[in-house]
Formats: sequence, structure tokens, C-alpha cells
Amino acid sequence: MTDFSRRGALGLIGGAATLTMLGSPAFANTKINVGALRFTSHAPSFVAFERGYFTDEGLDVEFKFFQAAQPMAVAIASGDADYAVTAISGGLISLAEKGATKVIGGALSEEPGINGQMILASNAAYEAGLNAPAELNGKSFGITQAGSSFHYMGSKIAGAYDADVAYKPLQKVGAIIGALKTGQIDAWAIVPHIGMALTGAGAVQHIGMVADYIPDYQVTTVFTSANNAANERAKTEAFLRAFSKGAADYNAALVDKTEGEAAEVEMVKLIHKYVYADKSYEAAAPSIINGAMRINNDAALNMGSVTDQVDWFKSEGLVKDSITTETLVDPSYVEIT
Repeated sequence: MTDFSRRGALGLIGGAATLTMLGSPAFANTKINVGALRFTSHAPSFVAFERGYFTDEGLDVEFKFFQAAQPMAVAIASGDADYAVTAISGGLISLAEKGATKVIGGALSEEPGINGQMILASNAAYEAGLNAPAELNGKSFGITQAGSSFHYMGSKIAGAYDADVAYKPLQKVGAIIGALKTGQIDAWAIVPHIGMALTGAGAVQHIGMVADYIPDYQVTTVFTSANNAANERAKTEAFLRAFSKGAADYNAALVDKTEGEAAEVEMVKLIHKYVYADKSYEAAAPSIINGAMRINNDAALNMGSVTDQVDWFKSEGLVKDSITTETLVDPSYVEIT
């Protein structure tokens, strides 16, 4: 686990106009831990850190990196992390039911016309006839854990064809990649910056898009502890303002491409410090650029998608039937769509 810290003088408080707030006090370098994965989809946090948006809000950020969603939810509940961005998981929902966590905003989203999450097949499975999601019956599908977003996606895709799929929990994204490349599992679904790199290298085959099966999918959310959501409103609003500025910069440079080539290069170099850092810039840049997906403006949250996810977890017996979206979400911080 690698930690990064930035300290600086407090700047003027700015913010995203649509975030619900009553104003924000000046924080004196308030330390917070932010959970993240080394994915392009976590870029808004990296941008807010590198460009001083967290510092401007008086927040002294340290990143804590994880390799799956559920351990991040546990870290929020235990106080090891204050804010995080990741997919909704059974663990996150169960912790919300226990009064430990709350979703406070939206982040990564599937959007028509923008590269989205890819459905992949191993080369061996592809050669054996897995050329489309309709051929998933009897195949294995990689997931980190039962109740992960990978489980949700796989079930939704398989359900479209009444396919009997074996879900293989491998704990970490890196382990799933290794298993897919070596044919130990047949299929997987993942964000495009990873999927394109794998298919471009000929390591796996692209057989479909998640958006065809889960339209308008709220892929990741911003969440925090229930205590922060209820009792640390000014600090939480400050975090969301900085995060939203980072998202706006990221969308403009890589998704909407309204800032020009120089801004795109600058953004990719910034993200490269955190994503594919073990590769050269030349090797990492195409995956980061081609894999850019929309981050919701001002952290708006697609409640319809969240409701669908909660309902799926309940239908699978992965969380209690009594849980509702109100159990999981504090809707008072951002626009609900």
C-alpha cells in the first residue's frame, strides 16, 4: 500500500454550483484518507490532489490504495479511510445496514456513445466458441468476491440468455487478469482502460459491451462513513467540491475533449502517476485515453441504477430483504437523477 500526502496553505473555498451546501468553513489542513483503486475511473481524486483542489478546501489528503471494492468499504466502516470511490458491493450495502457507511454521490457511469465496460473472453474460450455473451452457458466468469460489481455484471449479462454461469472468486483484479489470460476462467467484464490493453495485446478477446445489458449503469459511487455523512457536513461538502472539480477537468480533457491536445497530454501524464505507473508514458497513454468514461457532473447520483443494484443483491440473497436505497444512500449532498 502506497501513501501520498500533500500539504499547503488554505486557499479560497470554491465549489460546484449544484452541490447542496450552506457554505463551508475554512479547514486548517484537515487530514483525510481517501480510498482509491489504480484505475482511470478514480482520476477525479488524483486530479483534485495534484491540482490543489483538496488543498484549496483545507483538506490534507493521503491516498490509501486497494485492489477490490469490498475491502475499501470495510476501511471506510473502520475509519481507516474517510472517503472513497468504488462500485456498490454486497459488503458496502451490509455495512450501510449496520449504520456504518453511506453513499453520498455518483462517479463513473455508462453513457451512450462513450467507450464503456467490455465483456471479455479468454483466447481458449473464444476458440472453443465463446464469441458472444449469448454463448456464456456452461462457462466460468471471473469475479473478485461474491456480491462484487463483477458478480452483478456477470449475472445481468448471463440472465439475458438464461445462461448457467459458474462465478469464480479470485479476490483481486490482477488475479482475474492472470486467470483470463491463461484460460483458467472463460469470461470477465472490466473498464475499458484495462480491457483495451488486454485485447490490444492479443491476450484476450472482446465479445460484447456491458452497456448493452445494463444501460445507464451507475458503475461507481462516492461514499463515506455514516458518521461523516450525518455529522461532518462541511468537511464532506468540501471533499465533494474538490472531487467534482477534478471530475470536471478529467471529463473536459479526456471524455468531451474540449480543452485541446495539450490538455489531453497533461491529463494523461497526471493520471499516469497513479495508473500504469510501472509502464512508460508511451505504453500507458493509449489505454488511459481510449478508456476514458464519464464521471458524473457534480457527483450527481443515478438513483434508478442504484435501486436496480440493491434489488439484485436482495434477489440473490446477498443482503437482507429489509434493506432499501434509503438504507444505503444519503441523498442530501448531490443531485439525484
